[in-house]
Amino acid sequence: MPRAPKMPDLIWIQADEPLPSTHLAWDAQSPAPGLLAASQDLSAARLIESYSHGVFPWFSAGQPVLWWSPDPRMVLHTAHFRFHRSLRQAIKRWLHHPGFSLTFDRDFSQVMRRCSAAPRAGQSGTWIVPAMVTAYEDLHRAGHAHSAEVWLDGELVAGLYFVALGHAVFGESMFTTVTDGSKMALASLVSVCLKHGITSIDCQQNTRHLASLGAQEIPRAQFLTGVQQARLMPPVPWAEQTLYWDALTALDTTS
Repeated sequence: MPRAPKMPDLIWIQADEPLPSTHLAWDAQSPAPGLLAASQDLSAARLIESYSHGVFPWFSAGQPVLWWSPDPRMVLHTAHFRFHRSLRQAIKRWLHHPGFSLTFDRDFSQVMRRCSAAPRAGQSGTWIVPAMVTAYEDLHRAGHAHSAEVWLDGELVAGLYFVALGHAVFGESMFTTVTDGSKMALASLVSVCLKHGITSIDCQQNTRHLASLGAQEIPRAQFLTGVQQARLMPPVPWAEQTLYWDALTALDTTS
């Protein structure tokens, strides 16, 4: 009888140690493809280091901080965003509502906490544990974590949060309480990226939902090259942004 594959060793890093090279991440034959390392520390400084190298944290309550760098990587090229006719029409309808608005960084903490209360499909709990919320709130205060928000009559009804280092943008999580709300938040983010020449948004891992919006897998090496180039570009003043309708309607809207 053939032996089961040997479990690879997981690299443990101390708070004062750098993350290991992404080529050491577990491969597709391992029990957790893309897993790179584990640690106890989760800080804004560590997050800046990790995203600068295309690495992100993802873990559950009771686990150490787990750091990931999957290969391939799911990426939404902003020029390939599928601005479906139904979404286009939904936004146009809402834009006529006097209490509707699309904003950035108006209430980052509420967006993140609402995301943490809305587990992903197929998950019984949330990976956005309290330590994660605290670290990203610190990262927001440092100017590198942001939120895209959908408001209706003064109430936050949908949103998403993301990390931005220069022009390197990394999508994290989203929530909605209204039909197409999270898609409207994403469309708003895509429109700002198009306006400022940001060519891609990291989506981390493949899901059917992201693929339906135009995201696709690319080799990790290609993704990391793009991150290194994009993060050297000047940052976007995110709090000043809103929906750029003309940027979206310039996309292919035949689907």
